[in-house]
Amino acid sequence: MGNWIKIRAADGFELSAYRDGPENAAHCLVVGQEVFGVNRHMRYACAQLATEGFAVIAPALLDRAERDVDLGYGTDDLQHGIELRARIPQAATLADLLAAREVFGARKVGVIGYCWGGRVAWWGATRSTRFDAAVAWYGGGLAADKDERPHCPVQMHFGEKDHSIPLSDVEAIRAAQPGVETFIYEGAAHGFGCEERPMFDPTAYALAQSRSVDFLRRHLG
Repeated sequence: MGNWIKIRAADGFELSAYRDGPENAAHCLVVGQEVFGVNRHMRYACAQLATEGFAVIAPALLDRAERDVDLGYGTDDLQHGIELRARIPQAATLADLLAAREVFGARKVGVIGYCWGGRVAWWGATRSTRFDAAVAWYGGGLAADKDERPHCPVQMHFGEKDHSIPLSDVEAIRAAQPGVETFIYEGAAHGFGCEERPMFDPTAYALAQSRSVDFLRRHLG
């Protein structure tokens, strides 16, 4: 069972973080949330990674705008989450991600993120040197940062039918980052890995999860 802890960023800001998995695990992960907060789905995602043997921390990246955000997937919730995200500078988000990473100390640490968190995971790989591997699931807006240079191995997952991330963006990312493992899931839409959304695709999810776990074990072992 997971539990909530408090962590502190380099600028002194204190935020919540959700922790799961064996604390002494050899493989450690920071999980980047969607714009809906560290909600039930994100806690479930943490639990699934914990069952694979990872020690996991998901920082509440929206705390700088509003604390204890736990949204659903309706239109109003989406708009609220987007508005909160827009109020937080990218540098502050990265600082909070790194605060979660520092909880694990000298161990190797990966970062995995979903939607907004996928882009944040990319920042962790490109704008810091503190992660040993990064995985991005349907990273929203990531194409805008495609020319940044990663400092660790990176894997990305996209849905073929993702209307918010067109295939032209995915191909642009592939062209800019030939060293990044990039997978496209036939017929899958945005959020295909979220069991609480109508676009959940269990086949695509299972394959992406297996690839992610294998990739992270390979680079964190």
